[in-house]
Amino acid sequence: MQESEKNVDICESDVVHESVVASVRAALPDEDTLADVAELFKVFGDSTRTRILSALFEAELCVCDIASLLGMTKSAVSHQLRILRQTKVVKNRKQGKEVYYSLDDDHISRIYKMALEHLAEEK
Repeated sequence: MQESEKNVDICESDVVHESVVASVRAALPDEDTLADVAELFKVFGDSTRTRILSALFEAELCVCDIASLLGMTKSAVSHQLRILRQTKVVKNRKQGKEVYYSLDDDHISRIYKMALEHLAEEK
């Protein structure tokens, strides 16, 4: 690797663009909101939960359906769904003895769909 390639990510100048920094600082969410965003991304960062979200992106499903589809136990699925529900990524409804799950709202669907689109882009 050449010397010029090693430092491609580092400015060779110490100039701080104060007006841009001030503008961005004013627009940044507060620390609590940023912590919540980080938690949301952590939920999406688990492959088991992502598999569940992928299934729920296609249809509302009960715990038994999800367990069968993903080759998991009902207990394991329920544990992951509890995390997804606590972070408002999925919602549930009870019908008789069955509990059905779906993505919480259109925001979650769009996040998932945009991730798939991003990954499908040609680089």
